[in-house]
Amino acid sequence: MKAMQVTVLLFASLAEKVGCRRLEVPLEGDDTVGSIRDRLVAAYPVLEGFVPSMMYALDEEYVRPQEAVRPGATLALIPPVSGG
Repeated sequence: MKAMQVTVLLFASLAEKVGCRRLEVPLEGDDTVGSIRDRLVAAYPVLEGFVPSMMYALDEEYVRPQEAVRPGATLALIPPVSGG
């Protein structure tokens, strides 16, 4: 049986800092977007500076950190985008 997990997509500067664009993360209990983000920050401390302005999309819909994550979901972590 395949373990319950979520696919995490990293965009732009987040992918550059971590060194990849996609991670498979095991789900634990009642995981939320924020709890998965926090585990990734613990594993990749270089992400910590992005947390205050990071945006999140769960299965291609923008969500808040409190949103529950289901097995098989795709979570996108999106850094702030500068524009002009």
